Amino acid sequence: MSHQRVFKILMVTVFAVCIAMTSFSDAQEVLTLIDYNQDNKIGLQDVIHGLQIISGIQTPPTHKEKVVSFLEAVNARDVSTIEELVTEDYIQHNPFIPTGRDSFLALLPVLEQNGTKVQNIRVIEDGKFVAMHNLWTNAAPFGADTVVSFDILRFDDNGKIAEHWDAIQPWESETVSGRTMIDGPTNIIDLEQTEANKALAVSIIQDVLMGQNPDNITNHISAEQYHQHNPSIGDGLEGIQAAVAYLISINNMFQYTKIHKVIGEGNFVLTVSEGQWNNTTNAFYDLFRMENGKAVEHWDVIQPVPTESLANENGMFGGF
Repeated sequence: MSHQRVFKILMVTVFAVCIAMTSFSDAQEVLTLIDYNQDNKIGLQDVIHGLQIISGIQTPPTHKEKVVSFLEAVNARDVSTIEELVTEDYIQHNPFIPTGRDSFLALLPVLEQNGTKVQNIRVIEDGKFVAMHNLWTNAAPFGADTVVSFDILRFDDNGKIAEHWDAIQPWESETVSGRTMIDGPTNIIDLEQTEANKALAVSIIQDVLMGQNPDNITNHISAEQYHQHNPSIGDGLEGIQAAVAYLISINNMFQYTKIHKVIGEGNFVLTVSEGQWNNTTNAFYDLFRMENGKAVEHWDVIQPVPTESLANENGMFGGF
């Protein structure tokens, strides 16, 4: 069936719904929105959202919207909202925070005392998982004045936040590429390419970072554009090659050993891997932006996995 035919059917359907639920003038307004959709390639969700506004229909908040509310509640130290959004038996994988919702709530006065605030940079949703790219300021409770984190939340079948994983790295203002650890595009596009892009991210980790087939690097990573946000690596394939050569020369090359989780939405994919670096086990969180079947941008957070003074026994990779 042609796209034009589909839109005609949609127009008639929406027109009938609007007449039934609101008024003829409101129906005309929605049809105008649909015509605008055809001319400007606005997504169907925008059309549906317009219909909801006009008709007064309220839909349940998405996982992403709940995550935004959760972060706002953390900044506001809003206990009641957090209790509403988070399950009582919340499973915590940050090794320095005890498990359970009450333990997380007990952290709020510490954040307030230090003036700690979180700013969300990127958020991607993949089924029951939502991954966030966050910047924390006045972040002494997390080990430095400013830190960057990747946070992953799992929602249960009742739509509540049930589990949390993260990795945290101190902010570095001096970078080889001149880019920061968080800047760059945030817009999610190419939703139909989600699964292909997730597979591409896995191939990058396996072939390039695990060394299974390093000659495939140009099949996976763009030779024309590869914007790098790791503070120690320059842009492009040349930046990767220079960093690898240096690490090998000092006998400190990182070794990825296992992929634990892959979360993707459209052109963004986050991988969570385990590996060795600096003579210790590390959590490697790598965020890739894909374009035309290749990676064109990369952000990461690397955190050593602690083995002492643990606040819970869930493990940084447990539950994936």
